[in-house]
Amino acid sequence: MKRVLALLIWLLVLPILAAAQMPPVTVFAAASLRGALDEIAGQYGGQVTVSYAGSGTLARQVAAGAPADLVVLANPAWMDWLADQEISFAAPIRSIASNRLVVISHQAGNPLDDISALPERLAAGRLAMGHRDAVPAGAYARQWLQSIDLWNMLEPQLAETDNVRAALALVARGAAPFGIVYATDAMAETRVHKVYDVPASHHDPILYPAAALSTGGQAFLAFLASPTARGIFTAHGFDEVPE
Repeated sequence: MKRVLALLIWLLVLPILAAAQMPPVTVFAAASLRGALDEIAGQYGGQVTVSYAGSGTLARQVAAGAPADLVVLANPAWMDWLADQEISFAAPIRSIASNRLVVISHQAGNPLDDISALPERLAAGRLAMGHRDAVPAGAYARQWLQSIDLWNMLEPQLAETDNVRAALALVARGAAPFGIVYATDAMAETRVHKVYDVPASHHDPILYPAAALSTGGQAFLAFLASPTARGIFTAHGFDEVPE
């Protein structure tokens, strides 16, 4: 009986000991991952601190020596830029999720069946989106608008933000009647309504590359590929990375 009791106690404390042995992890992550990554961090066995911002801002901070264990960006181009800064990675760069672009509106029940009607529907209002050069969602949006010949017409009415969640907030508050964000952002905010799905063929693939900068970051990166993490990404609207 004593042996059985001792075994039960050992099984109860084993997860606690395992968590205690895992080093704390600091993650720099693209703003659009907020929510999904918070939930994944809660399922991880160790302490995880996540700092969210625009990908360009995060890449520059890491290049300047910010103490991150793992960095997850929303654009391979910014990860390529970071690699060019001669940063030493602890593991190969790996894409952990993909996304889609949508047009959102503050008003419900008014879909944009014909996207060429966007300038007329916008009238004198602003079109919210991430900054065209520094924020991946903004760069993808510009590619799309240029591909359908609406960029020159809409450029004077853009409200460009430091990250995609700030663009989402402008539409949610009614400060901008329309915005261009990721599909996952639209799912995360009940005060906005998706009015148009942007064809993926009109811009570069939206991928989230991740790079570990320490052994702790390497362990959390491995967890991001686990069935638990993939299930959370899917529940928040992210897509699997294409083979």
